[in-house]
Amino acid sequence: MGLTLDKTDLLILSLLQGEGRMSNVDLARRVNLSASPCLERVRRLEAAGLIAGYSARLNASALGYGTSAFIQVTLDRTTAEVFDRFRDAVITIPEVAECHMVAGGFDYLLKLRLTGMDAYRAVLTRIVDLPGVAQTHTYVVIEAIKQDTGLPLSR
Repeated sequence: MGLTLDKTDLLILSLLQGEGRMSNVDLARRVNLSASPCLERVRRLEAAGLIAGYSARLNASALGYGTSAFIQVTLDRTTAEVFDRFRDAVITIPEVAECHMVAGGFDYLLKLRLTGMDAYRAVLTRIVDLPGVAQTHTYVVIEAIKQDTGLPLSR
């Protein structure tokens, strides 16, 4: 990482992680700094790559994407070329919200956001046809118990 973080930096990161639209004046007040030094810290954290960006958390169900599924993908060979071809192809599928190369009994774990089971079937057809795919196993989410709430920044 290279950058030494103090308690104020961690508090800034934690607050922005929870509410990225917070004004600098409000952030400064909540971390007990004046606006200018607070803005300097935020810019330093951004420049160091600790703040990757700002975005809104959307309500998937309200937008018609109430179905989620995880797919384990096993490739037919584990070579750099097969990994690269799979990666280049899977990133083009918009329903794939996340794709992780994993260690263990399979090669990739995909998280899908879908409008329903018809959409799942169409996306699955695309996934099984991706370069190098030998096998898939799907797990449809019945209920999301806990979703990403950010990083636990207390030290």
